[in-house]
Amino acid sequence: MKYVGINTQIWRNNIKSVLLLILFPIVVLELVWLFIFFIQDQNGPRLLQTNYYFMRALPFVVLAVVIWFIIAWFYHSEMIEKATGSAPLNRNDNKRVYNLVENLCISCGMAMPKIDIIDDDSLNAFASGMNSSSFTISLSKGIIDKLNDEELEGVIAHELSHIRNRDVRLLIVSVIFVGIFSFLTMALLRSIRFTGGGNRSKKGGAGYWILVALALAALGYLLSSLFRFALSKNREYMADAGSAMITKNPLALASALEKISVDSRIEAVSRQDVAQLFIDNPRDKKMALTSLFATHPPIEKRIELLRQF
Repeated sequence: MKYVGINTQIWRNNIKSVLLLILFPIVVLELVWLFIFFIQDQNGPRLLQTNYYFMRALPFVVLAVVIWFIIAWFYHSEMIEKATGSAPLNRNDNKRVYNLVENLCISCGMAMPKIDIIDDDSLNAFASGMNSSSFTISLSKGIIDKLNDEELEGVIAHELSHIRNRDVRLLIVSVIFVGIFSFLTMALLRSIRFTGGGNRSKKGGAGYWILVALALAALGYLLSSLFRFALSKNREYMADAGSAMITKNPLALASALEKISVDSRIEAVSRQDVAQLFIDNPRDKKMALTSLFATHPPIEKRIELLRQF
């Protein structure tokens, strides 16, 4: 795959981030409008009533979305650390890893990101962060122990490329957005279990309201997930190419990916939104419609391209 250049990739990802910021509120507001529409009395002026109650609800919906986004924006690092069980790694903890990251940053003129370690024997890694003060590269204990220096250097360069290309910012924004619909869907499912479904036949009953909200929340989760998948298809190819350009050794990353593909499942990571951050998403292999819902291209294809680089 042709490498399009760092500046072009940064520009594209910034545009995509803006599009996500625009599309997400639109989807939320449309779903709120549909919810109000479905619970209105069919015998009355349904559209007028829907628009009236929608305008009354609009400030509260916007405020809730803004609060959620602000919290997620400033605390996403802590959320990801908790989801992955990662912990900070400094020079004294592992001079080998620290020196590899530092040397690569110097070679490509980048500021040194934070380094985290995940206490898991599987082989995986990911980059995260919104800006230079929060950019972080997280490496599993297994990937540090089982890769040689050249292979580990290729993996680190891959994650640095994600940071340079602003892939991590785009992914974090998508994780924040999809997380809202995921939270709403799970909360409504728990409500149904707690109420036993309520009165499902009567339109004015609480059970009907919950079922309508659940259906719309699930629709929002599906749409926002498809947005995310559509935006992220090529980012791994680009980061692989970036790694090859930084290290001048594409075969080292190809060898690392071969080892990673054997055992990339981090036991602590059960959420798809977090799993998509990793260099290999093992959850993709368990999905039936991988071409539509996979967050990563096939790792075999990535290895093949690296060998032709």
